[in-house]
Amino acid sequence: MADVSHRGDLAGHPDISEMRDRYARVLGGRDVALVDGPVFLVGLACAVSPWIVHFSGSQPALATHNLIMGVAIVVLALGFTVTPERMYGLSWAMCAIGAWLVIAPWVVGSSPDKGVIWTNAVIGGLTFVLGLVCTAVSMRSGRGGRGGG
Repeated sequence: MADVSHRGDLAGHPDISEMRDRYARVLGGRDVALVDGPVFLVGLACAVSPWIVHFSGSQPALATHNLIMGVAIVVLALGFTVTPERMYGLSWAMCAIGAWLVIAPWVVGSSPDKGVIWTNAVIGGLTFVLGLVCTAVSMRSGRGGRGGG
């Protein structure tokens, strides 16, 4: 059997340049890894907000809306985690979802109260800001520029 232990220096390895390039590519592809968790949590908060703030009974259309939007944000967060090089081109969609969440109580709901307005404003604002962060980093690193992802 061949001795495959790596006790020595790899400087003389014939594939060292390729290994360094691959290592740099792998590390460089996760610029916004720390944003994935907060995006996931904001999506969960949006999905369960009608039951936490207790407007699922008084605003059933808005409760369903927030559940669907929350699930969409969670799916985006999971996509950012699993296939970041393909999904960060869609990070602009989080900005659109965040802006929509802010105005949704008046468009989807009917005569929203302060709790509904504040909940959607905070969750929408956080979604918008996290979307801007993901978009800025993906544009800086060259992902998501041409071709949408």
